[in-house]
Amino acid sequence: MIFSALAPLLRVPAVSGLTKQTLLKMDAETAHLATITALRLGLAPDQVHPDSAELRTTLCGLDLQNPVGMAAGFDKNAEVPRPLAQMGFGMVEIGTVTPRPQTGNPKPRLFRVSGADGVINRMGFNNEGHEAAFARLKGLRVPAALGVNIGANKDSDDFVADYVLGVQKFADIADYLTANISSPNTPGLRNLEADEALQRLLGEILSARAKARTRVPVFLKIAPDLDEAALDSIARVVLATDLDGLIISNTTITRDAVAGLENAEETGGLSGKPLFDLSTRKLAQMRQRVGDLPIVGVGGIHSPQSALAKFEAGANAVQLYSALVFGGLELLDTIKRGLVAAVRAQGKTNIAQLVGSRSADWAQGKGRL
Repeated sequence: MIFSALAPLLRVPAVSGLTKQTLLKMDAETAHLATITALRLGLAPDQVHPDSAELRTTLCGLDLQNPVGMAAGFDKNAEVPRPLAQMGFGMVEIGTVTPRPQTGNPKPRLFRVSGADGVINRMGFNNEGHEAAFARLKGLRVPAALGVNIGANKDSDDFVADYVLGVQKFADIADYLTANISSPNTPGLRNLEADEALQRLLGEILSARAKARTRVPVFLKIAPDLDEAALDSIARVVLATDLDGLIISNTTITRDAVAGLENAEETGGLSGKPLFDLSTRKLAQMRQRVGDLPIVGVGGIHSPQSALAKFEAGANAVQLYSALVFGGLELLDTIKRGLVAAVRAQGKTNIAQLVGSRSADWAQGKGRL
């Protein structure tokens, strides 16, 4: 999906000679697959300068050189975690992976909402399954925190059992795991966010984690479409367990922010810039409910200012994906430099000192970039 943004950075003349505008006219999924191929072939540059000390972060015991990660959904099959880390991401989350391979939903299933820098997808957890991802990751050295985002097969008789299989498969090779129960593209999946279902899910995956050789941190990724009563319920369940953190949020099924724009009526989850306000408000509201529990903020980050807002709303780290379609891979460096400047401008020494500084404003919908 970000091949169009990557093209100016590639080292191959035949590719770099194509204009960004031309590549943006490609089918979105075709462009995405081309990007994965380019990265796999080593055609993107490595990070030149080390990250500033202001960005060094500890997240659930993981030491990050910087708190800006690649979100799940880009590298579904664990094909390019190392190149992404070498480009400068502080964390790289692969997946979502399911126990068995599945083709996902019929194409087309990935759409740009160019007028709003948004993306709609209804991919449906298309991936090659646990075994393929495990084979690629086993023994691989990734110079960043490696996350594995686990999910359930669409036709599974027991979604929870699929998550348990994910923990059992990847607990000993991942730096952290994410239980993705918030995709809108697998029917019934979001039902796992409900009280009793969530209790069972967390109970079983954390029990499976306890049996692994190492205690891998486990995150829960939730939807931005939850009302405050649902947030209350999730917070209550989560705080009664030893879950390590939350990722807020997944894509939204709402369309208010893109009403009337091209592709806005396509079925699926909306991500990118139009998601920013909603996901950041939910992040702040959950921060008020869970105290110091680590939170990764994702959804709509498109600039240094929007990344900073996630931290101020309560995030301990952030993830990008959709904004790279329109902003280019150089956006990663722009955001990191902007965060360093913000830390220094506020007289602080580390980004962690800004976490939650404006959570009340964002929780009440008063936050502004």
